[in-house]
Amino acid sequence: MDQLFDKYGGQGLEILAFPCNQFGGQEPADNDKILEGARKKANAKIEYPFFQKIEVNGKNTHEVYKFLKVNSTLYDPKTQKAKNIQWNFGKFLVDKNGKVVSYHIPSVSPLELTGDIEKIMKN
Repeated sequence: MDQLFDKYGGQGLEILAFPCNQFGGQEPADNDKILEGARKKANAKIEYPFFQKIEVNGKNTHEVYKFLKVNSTLYDPKTQKAKNIQWNFGKFLVDKNGKVVSYHIPSVSPLELTGDIEKIMKN
């Protein structure tokens, strides 16, 4: 994420990080410890907003994630429900008007989003 932020942050790219402890209990610590651990583990600066820990699935889903899920490919119009996010590091791309452009599963590397980010920023 740092590489994307370094490359596109000055051109308007915003990265918002939301830690979550719903996936195997991987984030049990408080937010300061999570941020410190993320910086050490990835040797990252993390100069973008790093929010308080939230829930992304279930009855306590944060409002931001309700919006993202309902407006992405996770939403099933037949059931009129959004599917659950399956694991940490899912990524949503949102344009400058707030339209959810895409959702990417955790196995998609942030650098694989470069082309999509450039297309969004041109519009």
